[in-house]
Amino acid sequence: MLEVEYKLQNGLVGIISDTHVPTRASSLPPKVFKFFEKADLILHAGDLEEENVLRELKLLAPVVAVAGNMDPYELKIKLGTSKIIHLGKVSLGLNHGDGLPRGRPDLVLSRFRGFNIQALIFGHSHVPLIEQSENVLFINPGSPADPRRGSKPSCARLWLEGRDLQGEILELA
Repeated sequence: MLEVEYKLQNGLVGIISDTHVPTRASSLPPKVFKFFEKADLILHAGDLEEENVLRELKLLAPVVAVAGNMDPYELKIKLGTSKIIHLGKVSLGLNHGDGLPRGRPDLVLSRFRGFNIQALIFGHSHVPLIEQSENVLFINPGSPADPRRGSKPSCARLWLEGRDLQGEILELA
């Protein structure tokens, strides 16, 4: 499992998943850029479909991404499917969540067994979720392009201060 380390200045991480550009959206919604403009880091939890999405987001902040089930083989090789991001005293797991029953964060967490993570960032279901379970904060930002189960287009942000984490879902429509 690839592990990366970043230092945050503002304590803000932008989170996005399931952008599906260009098959389900022609581009990222402009509000994403507004919501992420002060982010120290942006995490993409897969199903980009085109690498151009990462190039656009990198205009705002460094981007760490994993591939999802809809990403081409080349992106899967380049990005991998799971990462651990160390942010000072906090470690985050990043995985798309495919190959498991949708909406089961506990099963996605099982992919990080043996790693001490405080938050798990995942996608795949296209349904936003922020849920604390024991010592792990689960965040699924939903999808800006293809929301499901009555949700609206969305992304998320994570605020970090020391070991304190607070996530928020941001509606884009």
